[in-house]
Amino acid sequence: MVTLPVIACHECDLLQRKIALPPQGRARCRRCRAILYRDYPPGPDRALACTIAALVLFLIANAYPIVGLEVQGNRETASLYDAVHTLWVEGREDVALLVGFTAMLTPAIEISLLIYLLLPLKFNRVTEGTVPILRFLQTVRPWSMTEVFLLGILVALVKLEHLARVEAGIALWAFGSLIPLLIIASMSFDPEELWAKVTG
Repeated sequence: MVTLPVIACHECDLLQRKIALPPQGRARCRRCRAILYRDYPPGPDRALACTIAALVLFLIANAYPIVGLEVQGNRETASLYDAVHTLWVEGREDVALLVGFTAMLTPAIEISLLIYLLLPLKFNRVTEGTVPILRFLQTVRPWSMTEVFLLGILVALVKLEHLARVEAGIALWAFGSLIPLLIIASMSFDPEELWAKVTG
């Protein structure tokens, strides 16, 4: 008789037997209905491709201006770093730290760790420190708030539209494209495959 492995729900800790899923299927917790695991296409190719594309967009989003403002013939542009620096200089250190942490540092950590885990997995290898890195990634991920930052920028642009001529910079488009890529990369990343290689 084959004994099915036991899996714990990450939301309510209910222990359940792991079952085989149909293609593209997902298993939910019997008690809280949280998603326990999905049936992913084999291999890390999709997650790795999305993560590398997200890295390129993240570099563009931080290197180029987010917005350009033109008032009475004077044109100014601002990048994400400029925004953080201005907040700091104007005495809003707490807001500057929050924006820098959630829109710059945390996405950079998330993307870097995903590439660190997925690239060796592509070649059927497991890197050192995989278990603590996976745990750290789960801890850091909720603090990546590029979508909140982008929403704040859009609201500010709408309010400034009647005061100045507003032009969306290339970084704004890069941020807009970065968000769905990170979501797809996260959804395509199969921790179960990695755990199986670590424990196998």
